[in-house]
Amino acid sequence: MNHEAISVFDMFKIGVGPSSSHTLGPWRAAQAFTAKLIEKNILQQVIALQVLLYGSLAKTGHGHGTDIAIQLGLSGDDPVTFDVDNINPKIADIKAMNKLVLAGRHEIEFNPIEDIEFLVAESLPYHPNALTFLVTLRNNENFAETYYSIGGGFVIKEADTGTDAQQVNLPFPINTADELLHWARSTGLSIHEIVMENENTWRSESETKMGVLEIWNVMKSCMYRGCYAQGILPGGLDVKRRAYDLNKRLLGGKECINYDEWTYAIKNGGSGFNYILDWVSCFALAVNEENASFGRVVTAPTNGAAGVIPAVLQYYICFCDGNDEEMIINFLLTASEIGSIFKKGATISAAMGGCQAEIGVSSAMAAAALTECLGGTQRQVLMAAEIAMEHHLGLTCDPIAGLVQIPCIERNTMGAIKAITASQLALQSTPDFAKVSLDAVIKTMWQTALDMNSKYKETSDGGLAINIPISLSEC
Repeated sequence: MNHEAISVFDMFKIGVGPSSSHTLGPWRAAQAFTAKLIEKNILQQVIALQVLLYGSLAKTGHGHGTDIAIQLGLSGDDPVTFDVDNINPKIADIKAMNKLVLAGRHEIEFNPIEDIEFLVAESLPYHPNALTFLVTLRNNENFAETYYSIGGGFVIKEADTGTDAQQVNLPFPINTADELLHWARSTGLSIHEIVMENENTWRSESETKMGVLEIWNVMKSCMYRGCYAQGILPGGLDVKRRAYDLNKRLLGGKECINYDEWTYAIKNGGSGFNYILDWVSCFALAVNEENASFGRVVTAPTNGAAGVIPAVLQYYICFCDGNDEEMIINFLLTASEIGSIFKKGATISAAMGGCQAEIGVSSAMAAAALTECLGGTQRQVLMAAEIAMEHHLGLTCDPIAGLVQIPCIERNTMGAIKAITASQLALQSTPDFAKVSLDAVIKTMWQTALDMNSKYKETSDGGLAINIPISLSEC
C-alpha cells in the first residue's frame, strides 16, 4: 500500500485569509500556472488570459476572495510574504488599469470582471473546487491547465490527480491511526517523536523545530492582532469584530504592549471556569476575525478552521503552564500527524465533506495535541481525537453569503472548547474500554461526507445560507 508522505509544513501553511481552499489554493494554482508558462518559455507570448471557476469555487468564490487571490498569484505575489495591507490597493489598481503583469514580468490586458468567469452551474468530476487557466498566444495558439484546490491549501494539477502521493521513504510510514499506534507500541516513542523522525527525512531536526516555531509565531501574532483590532468585517454582512471588546473586558483595564505581556496578564488574571472559557472563545474569535479580514493566518488544517488550534495551544500556555518552546513544538507536531491521517482517510475540504472536514478535523487535531502535552498515553491521544470528531460528525458548511463569517467564526470557538473537553475525557478514561476507534470515526466521517447533500458543502445553497434573510451592503 502506498503511503502518502505529508509533512508538518504541508498541514500548517502560512498564508492569507479567508479560505485555504478558496483563497490560498487558487493563489497557489495561479502561481503554478505562471511557473508553467515560464517553463514552457511562452510567458512573453501571452496576449490574453481567461480564468474559469467551477463548482464551489464559483458559488462562494466572491465571498472567499477567490478572484482576488488569483489576481495576486498571477501577478507573482506570494501569500507567505505579500503585505496584506497592500491587497486592496493592488486589486484596485488592476481593476482601474485593466492590466495585469503576469509573474511580475509580462503585462497583458486583463479585465477581472470579464476575464474571471464564475461558472456556478458547472462542476468538474474530480473535486468541487476546480479552476482552469486559458491563455491565447501571439500565434493564436491556446494553452490551458486545470487545477483542483482540495482543501488546506493543497493543490493538484488535473494530470496529476491519480498520482498525488509523495514518493518519500519515511522511517514510519503512516496512513491510519492503527499504523501510528503500531509504530508507537513497537518503538516506545511518543507520537511527536515519531513525527519528528519522519520529518528528519526532509530536513534536520533543528530546521524542523525552527520552522514549527515560525508557524507558532504567525499563529500567535494573528491571535494577538485580532484581539486588538476593531471594526466591521469586510464583505457586506456588517459583522462586528467581537474579540476586541471581549479581550478588553477580560483584561480589566490592563495595558499590554506585546504578546508576552498579554499572555502574562491572562495567566495571572484568574482561573475560574467562566474566565478560562471566555478566553478560549476570545482566542478563537480573534484568529478567525483576522482570517475574515484577509489577514495573515496559518492553515490548521484550513483557514476556515484556523482558530481552533491556536486557541487550544494558547489555553495550554496560559492555563496549563505550557509556555515552553519544546512543548509547543510537540503540540504542533502531534496535531499535524492527526490532521494528515484525516486527509488520507477522508478529507479536509468543506467542499467535499462539509464543516466536519474543517472544524471537526481541527478539533480532533487540537484534542490529540493537548492530550499529548498533558502527559496522555499514545492511545489516550488517539482517543481524544476520536471523541472530538465523533461529536462533529455531519456538521454542514453553509456560510451566509459565501463569507467565512457566519457561522464560521463562532464555530471555531465551539471546536476549541470541544477539543479541550475531548482531551479531558480521554485523560480520565481507559482506552481499553473504548467502543469507537479513531479509524472508525474517520471512515464514518468520509461515508457521511459522501452521503451529504452538496448544498451543505460550501455552496451557500442550503442551511443558514438560505434561511437567514440578510441583504448585503456593498461587497
